[in-house]
Amino acid sequence: MQQDPLFSSLVAFTACSFWLWFLRPVAHHIGLLDHPRNDRKFHAQPVPLIGGIAVFLAFSFAVLVSGFPLTEYRLLFAGALLIVTIGVLDDFHELSAHARFGVQIAASLLMTLGGQVVLRDLGPLLVPGPALSLGLLAVPATVFATVGVMNAVNMIDGLDGLAASLMLVALGGLAVAEWQATGAAPRFTAILAPLGGALLAFLPFNLRPGAPALAFLGDAGSLFLGFVLAWLLICCTQGPHRLLPPAVALWLVAVPLFDTVAMLARRLWLGRSPFLADREHAHHLLLAAGLSPPQALAVLVGTAVLLAGLGLGGHILGVPEAWLFYAFLALFFGYFFGIMRAWRRLTG
Repeated sequence: MQQDPLFSSLVAFTACSFWLWFLRPVAHHIGLLDHPRNDRKFHAQPVPLIGGIAVFLAFSFAVLVSGFPLTEYRLLFAGALLIVTIGVLDDFHELSAHARFGVQIAASLLMTLGGQVVLRDLGPLLVPGPALSLGLLAVPATVFATVGVMNAVNMIDGLDGLAASLMLVALGGLAVAEWQATGAAPRFTAILAPLGGALLAFLPFNLRPGAPALAFLGDAGSLFLGFVLAWLLICCTQGPHRLLPPAVALWLVAVPLFDTVAMLARRLWLGRSPFLADREHAHHLLLAAGLSPPQALAVLVGTAVLLAGLGLGGHILGVPEAWLFYAFLALFFGYFFGIMRAWRRLTG
Protein backbone atom coordinates (compact mmCIF):
# COMPACT_ATOMS: atom_id res chain seq x y z
CA MET A 1 0.00 0.00 0.00
CA GLN A 2 1.28 3.47 -0.85
CA GLN A 3 2.56 5.39 2.14
CA ASP A 4 1.78 8.98 2.99
CA PRO A 5 4.01 11.51 1.15
CA LEU A 6 5.03 12.96 4.52
CA PHE A 7 6.31 9.52 5.55
CA SER A 8 8.40 9.10 2.40
CA SER A 9 9.84 12.60 2.71
CA LEU A 10 10.79 11.94 6.35
CA VAL A 11 12.42 8.65 5.34
CA ALA A 12 14.39 10.43 2.63
CA PHE A 13 15.37 13.24 5.02
CA THR A 14 16.62 10.78 7.63
CA ALA A 15 18.42 8.58 5.13
CA CYS A 16 20.11 11.53 3.42
CA SER A 17 21.29 12.92 6.76
CA PHE A 18 22.77 9.52 7.61
CA TRP A 19 24.56 9.15 4.28
CA LEU A 20 25.99 12.65 4.46
CA TRP A 21 27.49 12.03 7.91
CA PHE A 22 28.70 8.56 6.91
CA LEU A 23 30.25 9.57 3.59
CA ARG A 24 32.12 12.71 4.73
CA PRO A 25 35.09 10.86 6.28
CA VAL A 26 35.01 8.35 3.43
CA ALA A 27 35.31 11.18 0.91
CA HIS A 28 38.33 12.61 2.73
CA HIS A 29 39.93 9.17 2.81
CA ILE A 30 39.49 8.40 -0.90
CA GLY A 31 39.99 11.95 -2.16
CA LEU A 32 36.46 12.66 -3.40
CA LEU A 33 36.92 16.36 -2.68
CA ASP A 34 36.48 19.71 -4.39
CA HIS A 35 39.77 21.56 -3.98
CA PRO A 36 39.89 25.38 -4.24
CA ARG A 37 42.34 25.35 -7.14
CA ASN A 38 41.15 28.33 -9.18
CA ASP A 39 39.46 31.70 -8.89
CA ARG A 40 36.01 30.23 -9.66
CA LYS A 41 35.97 28.58 -6.22
CA PHE A 42 34.54 30.38 -3.22
CA HIS A 43 35.66 27.90 -0.54
CA ALA A 44 39.07 27.90 1.14
CA GLN A 45 39.23 24.23 2.17
CA PRO A 46 38.54 20.94 0.36
CA VAL A 47 34.84 20.02 0.51
CA PRO A 48 33.48 16.45 0.08
CA LEU A 49 31.60 15.90 -3.18
CA ILE A 50 29.08 13.54 -1.63
CA GLY A 51 25.80 15.44 -1.80
CA GLY A 52 24.67 13.83 -5.04
CA ILE A 53 25.44 10.31 -3.83
CA ALA A 54 23.61 10.89 -0.55
CA VAL A 55 20.55 12.45 -2.21
CA PHE A 56 20.36 9.66 -4.81
CA LEU A 57 20.68 6.86 -2.22
CA ALA A 58 18.16 8.47 0.14
CA PHE A 59 15.69 9.20 -2.66
CA SER A 60 15.93 5.64 -4.01
CA PHE A 61 15.51 4.07 -0.58
CA ALA A 62 12.50 6.24 0.31
CA VAL A 63 10.74 5.45 -2.98
CA LEU A 64 11.41 1.72 -2.56
CA VAL A 65 9.88 1.61 0.93
CA SER A 66 6.94 3.85 0.03
CA GLY A 67 4.93 1.01 -1.47
CA PHE A 68 4.45 2.94 -4.71
CA PRO A 69 4.30 0.79 -7.89
CA LEU A 70 7.58 1.47 -9.69
CA THR A 71 6.92 -0.11 -13.08
CA GLU A 72 6.80 3.16 -14.99
CA TYR A 73 9.82 4.52 -13.11
CA ARG A 74 12.25 1.62 -13.57
CA LEU A 75 14.14 3.40 -16.32
CA LEU A 76 14.13 6.65 -14.35
CA PHE A 77 16.28 4.90 -11.74
CA ALA A 78 18.37 3.16 -14.39
CA GLY A 79 19.13 6.45 -16.12
CA ALA A 80 19.73 8.20 -12.80
CA LEU A 81 22.19 5.51 -11.73
CA LEU A 82 24.05 5.95 -15.00
CA ILE A 83 24.19 9.71 -14.51
CA VAL A 84 25.33 9.48 -10.88
CA THR A 85 28.04 6.98 -11.82
CA ILE A 86 29.54 9.14 -14.56
CA GLY A 87 29.15 12.17 -12.28
CA VAL A 88 31.15 10.53 -9.51
CA LEU A 89 33.87 9.56 -11.99
CA ASP A 90 33.92 13.15 -13.23
CA ASP A 91 34.17 14.41 -9.66
CA PHE A 92 37.16 12.14 -9.07
CA HIS A 93 38.93 13.05 -12.28
CA GLU A 94 37.52 15.52 -14.80
CA LEU A 95 36.32 13.60 -17.84
CA SER A 96 36.25 14.82 -21.41
CA ALA A 97 33.19 16.67 -22.66
CA HIS A 98 32.59 13.84 -25.14
CA ALA A 99 32.39 11.26 -22.35
CA ARG A 100 30.06 13.38 -20.23
CA PHE A 101 27.70 14.26 -23.07
CA GLY A 102 27.77 10.69 -24.37
CA VAL A 103 26.49 9.31 -21.08
CA GLN A 104 23.93 12.10 -20.75
CA ILE A 105 22.59 11.28 -24.21
CA ALA A 106 22.53 7.56 -23.35
CA ALA A 107 20.49 8.24 -20.19
CA SER A 108 18.14 10.48 -22.20
CA LEU A 109 17.63 7.72 -24.75
CA LEU A 110 16.80 5.31 -21.93
CA MET A 111 14.14 7.78 -20.89
CA THR A 112 12.70 8.27 -24.38
CA LEU A 113 13.07 4.92 -26.12
CA GLY A 114 12.77 2.74 -23.04
CA GLY A 115 10.55 4.71 -20.69
CA GLN A 116 8.44 6.31 -23.45
CA VAL A 117 8.85 9.70 -21.81
CA VAL A 118 8.84 11.85 -24.93
CA LEU A 119 8.24 15.52 -25.63
CA ARG A 120 5.65 15.02 -28.36
CA ASP A 121 4.21 18.54 -28.59
CA LEU A 122 4.95 22.06 -27.38
CA GLY A 123 1.36 23.08 -26.84
CA PRO A 124 -0.59 25.63 -28.92
CA LEU A 125 2.03 28.34 -29.46
CA LEU A 126 -0.17 30.16 -31.98
CA VAL A 127 -3.37 31.91 -30.96
CA PRO A 128 -5.68 30.34 -31.97
CA GLY A 129 -4.24 27.08 -33.21
CA PRO A 130 -3.59 23.41 -32.45
CA ALA A 131 -0.73 22.05 -30.38
CA LEU A 132 2.60 22.25 -32.18
CA SER A 133 3.46 18.59 -32.73
CA LEU A 134 7.14 17.62 -32.98
CA GLY A 135 6.49 14.52 -35.07
CA LEU A 136 9.76 12.88 -36.15
CA LEU A 137 11.69 15.44 -34.10
CA ALA A 138 10.11 14.28 -30.84
CA VAL A 139 12.92 11.98 -29.70
CA PRO A 140 15.81 14.29 -30.73
CA ALA A 141 14.01 17.24 -29.14
CA THR A 142 13.48 15.27 -25.92
CA VAL A 143 17.14 14.27 -25.76
CA PHE A 144 18.20 17.88 -26.43
CA ALA A 145 15.84 19.23 -23.76
CA THR A 146 16.91 16.63 -21.19
CA VAL A 147 20.62 17.22 -21.72
CA GLY A 148 19.90 20.95 -21.61
CA VAL A 149 18.10 20.79 -18.26
CA MET A 150 20.82 18.56 -16.77
CA ASN A 151 23.52 21.03 -17.75
CA ALA A 152 21.44 24.04 -16.68
CA VAL A 153 21.23 22.64 -13.15
CA ASN A 154 24.92 21.72 -13.29
CA MET A 155 26.00 25.19 -14.43
CA ILE A 156 23.89 27.06 -11.87
CA ASP A 157 25.49 25.06 -9.06
CA GLY A 158 28.12 27.64 -8.20
CA LEU A 159 26.83 29.12 -4.94
CA ASP A 160 26.14 27.28 -1.70
CA GLY A 161 22.49 26.26 -1.52
CA LEU A 162 21.56 27.58 -4.96
CA ALA A 163 21.03 24.43 -7.05
CA ALA A 164 19.20 22.59 -4.26
CA SER A 165 16.98 25.61 -3.52
CA LEU A 166 16.06 26.13 -7.18
CA MET A 167 15.27 22.42 -7.46
CA LEU A 168 12.96 22.71 -4.44
CA VAL A 169 11.19 25.64 -6.13
CA ALA A 170 10.58 23.53 -9.26
CA LEU A 171 9.40 20.54 -7.22
CA GLY A 172 7.12 22.81 -5.21
CA GLY A 173 5.63 24.17 -8.42
CA LEU A 174 4.92 20.66 -9.68
CA ALA A 175 3.36 19.75 -6.32
CA VAL A 176 1.08 22.80 -6.52
CA ALA A 177 0.09 21.86 -10.07
CA GLU A 178 -0.80 18.33 -8.99
CA TRP A 179 -2.69 19.58 -5.94
CA GLN A 180 -4.83 22.00 -7.94
CA ALA A 181 -5.58 19.49 -10.74
CA THR A 182 -9.15 18.71 -9.71
CA GLY A 183 -10.32 15.15 -10.14
CA ALA A 184 -6.85 13.79 -10.88
CA ALA A 185 -5.30 11.05 -8.81
CA PRO A 186 -1.80 11.88 -7.53
CA ARG A 187 0.74 10.61 -10.06
CA PHE A 188 4.02 12.23 -9.07
CA THR A 189 3.82 12.72 -5.31
CA ALA A 190 5.75 9.51 -4.71
CA ILE A 191 8.69 11.07 -6.59
CA LEU A 192 8.33 14.71 -5.51
CA ALA A 193 8.02 14.07 -1.76
CA PRO A 194 11.14 11.91 -1.16
CA LEU A 195 13.30 14.00 -3.48
CA GLY A 196 12.23 17.14 -1.66
CA GLY A 197 12.91 15.50 1.71
CA ALA A 198 16.43 14.47 0.63
CA LEU A 199 17.20 17.99 -0.60
CA LEU A 200 15.98 19.51 2.65
CA ALA A 201 18.42 17.25 4.51
CA PHE A 202 21.26 18.23 2.19
CA LEU A 203 20.77 22.00 2.50
CA PRO A 204 22.07 22.37 6.11
CA PHE A 205 25.26 20.56 5.06
CA ASN A 206 25.72 22.79 2.03
CA LEU A 207 24.29 26.16 3.08
CA ARG A 208 26.01 27.35 6.28
CA PRO A 209 26.23 31.17 6.33
CA GLY A 210 29.42 32.22 8.03
CA ALA A 211 30.85 28.70 8.00
CA PRO A 212 32.34 26.46 5.28
CA ALA A 213 30.08 23.96 3.54
CA LEU A 214 30.29 20.37 4.76
CA ALA A 215 29.28 18.88 1.39
CA PHE A 216 28.77 19.79 -2.24
CA LEU A 217 26.41 18.16 -4.73
CA GLY A 218 29.20 17.60 -7.21
CA ASP A 219 28.54 16.81 -10.85
CA ALA A 220 26.91 13.56 -9.72
CA GLY A 221 24.29 15.49 -7.77
CA SER A 222 23.56 18.38 -10.11
CA LEU A 223 23.29 16.15 -13.18
CA PHE A 224 21.12 13.64 -11.30
CA LEU A 225 18.76 16.41 -10.17
CA GLY A 226 18.60 17.80 -13.70
CA PHE A 227 17.79 14.37 -15.12
CA VAL A 228 14.95 13.73 -12.66
CA LEU A 229 13.62 17.25 -13.18
CA ALA A 230 13.59 16.81 -16.97
CA TRP A 231 11.77 13.48 -16.59
CA LEU A 232 9.15 15.01 -14.32
CA LEU A 233 8.61 18.11 -16.46
CA ILE A 234 8.10 16.07 -19.61
CA CYS A 235 5.76 13.60 -17.89
CA CYS A 236 3.72 16.46 -16.42
CA THR A 237 3.33 18.34 -19.70
CA GLN A 238 2.48 15.56 -22.16
CA GLY A 239 -0.53 13.38 -22.83
CA PRO A 240 -4.26 13.85 -22.36
CA HIS A 241 -3.97 13.99 -18.56
CA ARG A 242 -1.11 16.47 -18.35
CA LEU A 243 -0.80 18.63 -15.25
CA LEU A 244 0.74 21.62 -16.99
CA PRO A 245 1.18 23.09 -20.46
CA PRO A 246 4.79 22.94 -21.70
CA ALA A 247 4.96 26.75 -21.63
CA VAL A 248 4.26 26.80 -17.89
CA ALA A 249 7.00 24.24 -17.21
CA LEU A 250 9.52 26.79 -18.52
CA TRP A 251 8.52 29.22 -15.77
CA LEU A 252 9.28 26.61 -13.09
CA VAL A 253 12.92 26.41 -14.20
CA ALA A 254 13.27 29.98 -15.47
CA VAL A 255 16.34 30.99 -13.43
CA PRO A 256 18.64 28.10 -14.40
CA LEU A 257 17.41 28.26 -18.03
CA PHE A 258 17.91 32.03 -18.25
CA ASP A 259 21.36 31.79 -16.70
CA THR A 260 22.58 28.90 -18.86
CA VAL A 261 21.21 30.02 -22.23
CA ALA A 262 22.34 33.63 -21.67
CA MET A 263 25.79 32.46 -20.60
CA LEU A 264 26.23 30.21 -23.63
CA ALA A 265 24.99 32.96 -25.94
CA ARG A 266 27.31 35.51 -24.32
CA ARG A 267 30.33 33.26 -24.72
CA LEU A 268 29.53 32.72 -28.39
CA TRP A 269 28.89 36.45 -28.84
CA LEU A 270 32.36 37.18 -27.47
CA GLY A 271 33.99 34.47 -29.57
CA ARG A 272 34.68 32.10 -26.68
CA SER A 273 34.08 28.38 -26.35
CA PRO A 274 30.57 27.82 -24.92
CA PHE A 275 32.02 25.03 -22.73
CA LEU A 276 34.81 27.10 -21.16
CA ALA A 277 33.99 27.75 -17.50
CA ASP A 278 34.17 31.30 -16.20
CA ARG A 279 32.96 33.60 -13.41
CA GLU A 280 30.19 35.33 -15.33
CA HIS A 281 27.02 33.58 -14.16
CA ALA A 282 24.16 35.48 -12.56
CA HIS A 283 25.44 34.80 -9.03
CA HIS A 284 28.90 36.07 -10.02
CA LEU A 285 27.31 39.27 -11.31
CA LEU A 286 25.41 39.79 -8.06
CA LEU A 287 28.56 39.19 -6.02
CA ALA A 288 30.54 41.57 -8.23
CA ALA A 289 27.80 44.16 -7.65
CA GLY A 290 28.53 44.02 -3.92
CA LEU A 291 26.00 41.50 -2.58
CA SER A 292 27.08 38.90 -0.06
CA PRO A 293 26.61 35.20 -0.96
CA PRO A 294 23.46 34.89 1.22
CA GLN A 295 22.02 38.03 -0.37
CA ALA A 296 22.78 36.77 -3.88
CA LEU A 297 21.16 33.45 -2.99
CA ALA A 298 18.06 35.22 -1.67
CA VAL A 299 17.74 37.32 -4.85
CA LEU A 300 18.00 34.32 -7.18
CA VAL A 301 15.73 32.02 -5.18
CA GLY A 302 13.22 34.83 -4.65
CA THR A 303 13.23 35.49 -8.40
CA ALA A 304 12.69 31.77 -9.07
CA VAL A 305 9.70 31.70 -6.70
CA LEU A 306 8.23 34.83 -8.30
CA LEU A 307 8.58 33.51 -11.86
CA ALA A 308 7.23 30.08 -10.95
CA GLY A 309 4.29 31.78 -9.26
CA LEU A 310 3.62 33.92 -12.33
CA GLY A 311 3.63 30.90 -14.61
CA LEU A 312 1.41 28.81 -12.37
CA GLY A 313 -0.87 31.76 -11.65
CA GLY A 314 -1.30 32.47 -15.36
CA HIS A 315 -2.15 28.81 -15.97
CA ILE A 316 -4.68 28.68 -13.13
CA LEU A 317 -6.31 31.92 -14.31
CA GLY A 318 -6.63 30.56 -17.83
CA VAL A 319 -4.08 32.75 -19.63
CA PRO A 320 -3.51 31.26 -23.13
CA GLU A 321 -0.44 29.07 -23.39
CA ALA A 322 0.95 31.09 -26.28
CA TRP A 323 0.84 34.29 -24.22
CA LEU A 324 2.73 32.59 -21.39
CA PHE A 325 5.33 31.31 -23.84
CA TYR A 326 5.93 34.67 -25.53
CA ALA A 327 6.00 36.43 -22.18
CA PHE A 328 8.71 33.97 -21.10
CA LEU A 329 10.70 34.71 -24.27
CA ALA A 330 10.32 38.47 -23.72
CA LEU A 331 11.62 38.12 -20.17
CA PHE A 332 14.57 36.08 -21.38
CA PHE A 333 15.62 38.63 -23.98
CA GLY A 334 15.24 41.37 -21.39
CA TYR A 335 17.43 39.37 -19.02
CA PHE A 336 20.04 38.64 -21.70
CA PHE A 337 20.53 42.22 -22.83
CA GLY A 338 20.33 43.42 -19.23
CA ILE A 339 23.08 41.08 -18.09
CA MET A 340 25.24 41.96 -21.12
CA ARG A 341 24.94 45.64 -20.22
CA ALA A 342 25.61 44.97 -16.55
CA TRP A 343 28.83 43.06 -17.31
CA ARG A 344 30.01 45.82 -19.65
CA ARG A 345 29.49 48.40 -16.91
CA LEU A 346 31.23 46.28 -14.26
CA THR A 347 34.19 45.46 -16.49
CA GLY A 348 34.52 48.94 -17.94
